[in-house]
Amino acid sequence: MMLGADVGGTFTDLVLFSDGEIRVGKLPTSEHQEDAISEGIGELASGSIVDVFVHGTTIATNALLERKGARTVLVTDTGFEDIIEIARQDRPALYDPYADRPTPLVARSMRIGIDRESLPTIPDADAIAIALVNGHVDRRRERELASVISAQQPGTPVSLSSVVAGEFREYERISTTVLNAYLTPITANYLKALGERLVETGTVGSIGVMRSSGGLMNVIDASALPAAVLLSGPAGGVIAAAAFAEELGHDRVVSFDMGGTSTDVCRIEDGIIEVSHERSIDGYACRLPSVGVHTVGAGGGSVAWIDPGGALRVGPRSAGANPGPACYGQGATEPTVTDANVVLGRIAADARLGGRLELDLAKAGTAIGLLADELGLSVVDTALGIVQIAEEVMSGAIRTVSVERGSDPRGAHLVAFGGAGGLHATSLARSLGMAGVVIPPFGGVFSAVGLLLAPPRSDAQRSVHVSDEDFGPLDDVADGVGAEIRDALCAA
Repeated sequence: MMLGADVGGTFTDLVLFSDGEIRVGKLPTSEHQEDAISEGIGELASGSIVDVFVHGTTIATNALLERKGARTVLVTDTGFEDIIEIARQDRPALYDPYADRPTPLVARSMRIGIDRESLPTIPDADAIAIALVNGHVDRRRERELASVISAQQPGTPVSLSSVVAGEFREYERISTTVLNAYLTPITANYLKALGERLVETGTVGSIGVMRSSGGLMNVIDASALPAAVLLSGPAGGVIAAAAFAEELGHDRVVSFDMGGTSTDVCRIEDGIIEVSHERSIDGYACRLPSVGVHTVGAGGGSVAWIDPGGALRVGPRSAGANPGPACYGQGATEPTVTDANVVLGRIAADARLGGRLELDLAKAGTAIGLLADELGLSVVDTALGIVQIAEEVMSGAIRTVSVERGSDPRGAHLVAFGGAGGLHATSLARSLGMAGVVIPPFGGVFSAVGLLLAPPRSDAQRSVHVSDEDFGPLDDVADGVGAEIRDALCAA
């Protein structure tokens, strides 16, 4: 018996596979993610033991977006303490003089520069990042520093740049290491609590965690390398879309995952999922492989609002699971994309979302009506405007992963899933001239299906200095990385 659970910003999706039978569940995401997961497993498994539990989690993503990570110390070479602030000296927005980079995750007073002669006192912290400029070359020195610092602060998790992202380019490597350290305590504590609740009680046999690159890792590795699970949830949907497209014989597809909080799109050609080996996550450089998903803040729960210029806008702020859209009847008064779809009759007023959540057409109409009064439009026209604006944002995301990367979306099929994907897929495909739309079975929980299809995976990288005449230790390094990967896969 296998069960996959994908935790989103609004709903938690579960898929159980046992003896050739599939059962699905969808619950509102709880404040503590493990609560909804435990409830869902109880409903689907009916007391039976789940042999393998596979998890797509947003715990690390949420901690970063909400800046709820650990108080972190950065230990680096003297003179490089400010590199996470200086970055590459590029501007976030070329023509916006007010645009700025995000606040560094490590305060200036917590960045410690060292030389080879001495080690200054390291401030007490919840996590420590050790990232030396030549750490990718001399891994031994970082390990020695970690040993000394761990003796001073036993129990404090330490992230080494040579382990997290052992490649050259010091800014990206140091940024990724800081990101990893910042997220380690909250991710490790969550996975420990999940294990205590599921494994130690005998509810499940083992837990696997989806990594951003589209494969599974064990709980121990995920706890030590949370930067590798920042895109855990979206990766599952891409895996499922690729597998389904292959079964249908479609060589070129774009996965379109529209949930309650955001929309994730990814280009898949000839069954090969685009993988990015470096990306910016909420403004922070992360040099770890991840599926080439492009995310926009347009989902079913995206809030419609009027900007200072009097224009109608949609997102990126979302109503989330609580209170959710106005039509959920949980006290919300702001109009959302879901409310617009209910008012327009695109979602039946008597539908039960996830089989349990009743909708309130009157409250959806009231929320849209308040916005309509400000705009001087009818309720229906305002609802149509909300849908059109949301679809334009999502259309832009599809163009980003196709046209802007040299691929023509015409001739490609749109594989639409997620709780709201099917509502908007045909309009988007038509506007972009795509070949067609595919709505897979279990589309509302399709990312959880992808979790069950994902194989174990381990990623490792090293930079090696070579010349035209001398490839130096390239073969030895490759053999070492290969052995590291094999050991990790055997332990997965």
